[in-house]
Amino acid sequence: METQTAPTYRIWGSDNIAYGPVELPGLVTWVRQGRMRPDTFVYRDEQRDWLRASDLPELKAILKPKGAVGAAPTGAIHLRPEQLRRIKVLAEMDYALLASLIPYLEEVKINKFATLFQKGDPGDAMYSVIEGEMRAREFRAGREVTILTLGVGETFGELALLIEGERASDIVANENSTLLKLPAKAFVQITREAPALATPFLLAISRMLAHRARVLGGRAASDSVVSQAAASIREMPADDASG
Repeated sequence: METQTAPTYRIWGSDNIAYGPVELPGLVTWVRQGRMRPDTFVYRDEQRDWLRASDLPELKAILKPKGAVGAAPTGAIHLRPEQLRRIKVLAEMDYALLASLIPYLEEVKINKFATLFQKGDPGDAMYSVIEGEMRAREFRAGREVTILTLGVGETFGELALLIEGERASDIVANENSTLLKLPAKAFVQITREAPALATPFLLAISRMLAHRARVLGGRAASDSVVSQAAASIREMPADDASG
């Protein structure tokens, strides 16, 4: 008995990258997200041909006529690719790839002193600060300790894109802030739909994680040396310690 499979499609982006394959519901989602226009070329895997989106019978009901101008789709982020260069992890990425990344991002507004997430919450997204300032905190012996301050251009929560786990600390807004959110589900979608975008993005994240591990590792080693020295001093006889 033959298994029926749904037709799949690919689109040719303005960045000269082919995205897909996706089934029809995914294609409709791309239209609603503003990622496809009537003149976008779509490849039909089953027919092995390219058509303009406006010529696809499956999309005619949801695509406006050529030349029609409407409001931006709900939830669309009004960012230019060059604005993403303010985010350190993206600073070296190609302009066309940055443009391709924008549809996967979500904008998050958070008020001063509000908590974005708490330690132990499931990690489900990476965030980048584009306005304002955030801080990572934890409580030790009932007292709040700031672990890290995150200003414009800083990124946090990137491990949520690579592994499932819990948040390691609270993240709180020091002031009214605007964040860009890349959900883990959207990242999986990128790896499936646009490997040409996923590869440099993964490389950038890997470099950032390596740098952060080196810095934190250096601090840990330094703290260990200081702790050992302090312990040695405490164990020395009073006469030795004084002179």
